[in-house]
Amino acid sequence: MPSAGFWPIESGEIRFGRDGHWYSDDEPIPNPRIALLFARHLCRREDGWWIIMGDERAPVTVEDTPWVVVRVDGSPEDGFTIGLNDQSSEILSLPALQMGENGVLYAPIRDGAHRVRFLRAPQAELLSHAQEHAGRFLVPGPAGEHADLGATG
Repeated sequence: MPSAGFWPIESGEIRFGRDGHWYSDDEPIPNPRIALLFARHLCRREDGWWIIMGDERAPVTVEDTPWVVVRVDGSPEDGFTIGLNDQSSEILSLPALQMGENGVLYAPIRDGAHRVRFLRAPQAELLSHAQEHAGRFLVPGPAGEHADLGATG
């Protein structure tokens, strides 16, 4: 199992899973500092996703989205901010929120250049604000903005 970081796993396959965890040759990378380092240096190039640090490069397989939502802050009255696994945050655009397969929420980030997958806990936090209105689930926001998550039942 990789324990140190970048050099020992250089020859293995690096993967960012849909569960929000980093893997090397299908073994979890348990070190949170390495996970943060990888998340902060993940870049999209013409030939795919790469971790790029200085002159060092390693290809990455991204299973679903390149980053995930790990935290939701705010309220319907003030709006919501999402925290990502690279420790950045973004203002959540409720109208742009989408429900994907298996009931997983996705949101655009970085001016729409990418999308992120919500992990379970932050998704549950956001959905705790959902209301039923005319047979649809809505997450209300400021100034009448809302996310329409589809029909009830």
